[in-house]
Amino acid sequence: MAKSIDVSDLNIYYGDFLAVEGVNISIKARAVTALIGPSGCGKSTFLRSLNRMHEVIPGARAEGKVMVDGQDLYASDVDPVAVRRQIGMVFQRPNPFPTMSIYENVLAGKRLNAKKLKKSEADDLVEKSLRGANLWTEVKDRLGKPGMGLSGGQQQRLCIARAIAVEPEVLLMDEPCSALDPISTAAIEDLIHDLKSDYTIVIVTHNMQQAARVSDDTGFFNLRATGEPGQLVEFNPTKKMFTNPDNESTESYISGRFG
Repeated sequence: MAKSIDVSDLNIYYGDFLAVEGVNISIKARAVTALIGPSGCGKSTFLRSLNRMHEVIPGARAEGKVMVDGQDLYASDVDPVAVRRQIGMVFQRPNPFPTMSIYENVLAGKRLNAKKLKKSEADDLVEKSLRGANLWTEVKDRLGKPGMGLSGGQQQRLCIARAIAVEPEVLLMDEPCSALDPISTAAIEDLIHDLKSDYTIVIVTHNMQQAARVSDDTGFFNLRATGEPGQLVEFNPTKKMFTNPDNESTESYISGRFG
């Protein structure tokens, strides 16, 4: 079941360096939230903090609260691995496991979670996940073939199928179309639209048109100055952000005057 996310007073550090400062944001369930802003402003760092992926970098930490339907993901008794099971991640470049077939790529998350499946259960899960990623009809006759043999856009949809196979409540996508051609990008955007009825989706994108097309709400991150921490400057419904933003710097970025 898709869940809402409430972030309050979140500061994210890499060692002693404060990378992102004072984020307060409420992300709706069953909606697409886009994060935009210039390179280096902390939007991807913030995205990774939502499932504690930033912690894989030595010295990285966060202070503040990230609440998912009332549960603080940073509470001392919360297992980061369990958080990542609950909140899936799709990365900028497609990353199918190179030695695995399409079939085994879909099941990889379940296998890593030590989830034993009967053959019939595994077959059903693979089909359900690939259908959910709008990939089933394209690969159903070659499930035993390597995942790396697919096109770039198909590989990214395979990674999405792998993410949804573990039944997360939230999907994070870090520039999922930046390495794809326009046709593959359109397929991923259609998929994002289809998935939002079942998932809470947060996407980082540098593509303003993409943010306008796929998202319900948009957050704009920026830096006060070089070397300063990134901050969430504005967060509003996407239509308002792209027609009548509250902040002058938001309008300047969206219109292309900087960034």
